[in-house]
Amino acid sequence: MEAKAPMTSTLPDRLSTDPNSPFHDAEILARDIGVRLNGVEKNNVEEYCVSEGWARVTAGKALDRRGNPITIKVKGVVEPYFR
Repeated sequence: MEAKAPMTSTLPDRLSTDPNSPFHDAEILARDIGVRLNGVEKNNVEEYCVSEGWARVTAGKALDRRGNPITIKVKGVVEPYFR
């Protein structure tokens, strides 16, 4: 039987909600994560990177031709946290 690593209280530098992304982690996303961008809490973040200082947020209800939400890259101070 393989031992599972204990969950940590720190979030990764980069995380995505897209299951096709290499930065997707379902276990962490199941713990309800919040993201502050430039001090303002955002609830429409699709992906973020703390070290590079950007987050991808959805642009309304628009979808691309594959049915994925259209995103905009916003730069600034990214602060992810567990709710």
